[in-house]
Amino acid sequence: MKKYITLVLVTTLLVACGKKEDASGNIDALIEAKNAKELQLKKAALQADINKIDAALTELNVKVDEALVSVQAVKDTVFNHYLEVQGNVDTKENILIQPEFSGTLVSLNAKAGQHVSKGQVLGRVDDAGLSQQLASLENQYALAKTNFDRQKNLWDKKIGSEMQYLQAQTNMITAQKGVAQLKAQLAKTIIRAPFTGTIDEVFVEKGQVVSPSAQGLMRIVNVSNMYVSTTVPETYVGKLKVGTEVDVFLTSLGKTYKGKVRQVGNFINPSNRSFGIEVTVPNPQGLLRPNQVAKLRIIDYVNKKALVVPTNVIQKDANGESYVYVASEVNGKTAKAKKVVVKTGQSSDNFTEILSGLAAEELIVTDGVNTISEGMKLNF
Repeated sequence: MKKYITLVLVTTLLVACGKKEDASGNIDALIEAKNAKELQLKKAALQADINKIDAALTELNVKVDEALVSVQAVKDTVFNHYLEVQGNVDTKENILIQPEFSGTLVSLNAKAGQHVSKGQVLGRVDDAGLSQQLASLENQYALAKTNFDRQKNLWDKKIGSEMQYLQAQTNMITAQKGVAQLKAQLAKTIIRAPFTGTIDEVFVEKGQVVSPSAQGLMRIVNVSNMYVSTTVPETYVGKLKVGTEVDVFLTSLGKTYKGKVRQVGNFINPSNRSFGIEVTVPNPQGLLRPNQVAKLRIIDYVNKKALVVPTNVIQKDANGESYVYVASEVNGKTAKAKKVVVKTGQSSDNFTEILSGLAAEELIVTDGVNTISEGMKLNF
């Protein structure tokens, strides 16, 4: 309808202009004659008529329709803004157990999936005669100690020479150190669990020759002490502290865990201007695994008394200002739409903080905002 009215009015205008042109000169002729003065006068006359047409169209097309909408009262509430980053699940207790002694693996007491305790014997490497050497050194130590004890008794009674006493003491200490050293070497032939955990995979078999430089014997993992590591922009230095609560969402599990920041890095990576953090994650069901992908939501801003509105009700006008529609002149279940310019803050979870423009308990239009205009009658 609007297009039809516009066409009629423009046609009328052109006809009128055509009559004027017949009296005072054709526009094409003025252009050909390069008559700038007359062309300026023509332009001013046409512009005045166009302004009249726009005013008439605006009046003819005033919206008098009613709209069925939903409204919601603005409330004071706690508003949290989150930093969302991606990280990897990891554990400090995830290692390959390497042999400390070269030789044949004479026993293997571990298999994949087995739960083991710290210090538990998992295997043994042939000691290549070290046990016999230890037995011989222990006998030498026992003899040296007996000799020292006798020399000490004599020396305490002022019998014998000091040199004999010191020589016996030296022999005993030397034998004692030899025994301790050999015991330390012999202990390397025994493979023990470094911590409580689960044997994830075993790479060797009994009877195989192993050495410290070869492949690891087995992998042991403790999934009870899990954490998520990630990096955050340096702009958050000072905002993240040890103890900050974090929501950890595991995509593969579809579960969200409550964690806490346990470590904040002190080094800014110059290549991406970020620093690292670690977030502890409880794992009561044992579902977490190293290298799983996690999404972290970290609270970096809190307003304990904020006015918030759904983000989708905020619109932008031609001047770039944000506005919402509120229900004014409320009479029961009817009201009029009123455009209110607002100043927005941060947005999170489809809600936006309103810094100014609205007051608590005002009714904002939540559904139907795209079908209404200033002054329209609202039903809700």
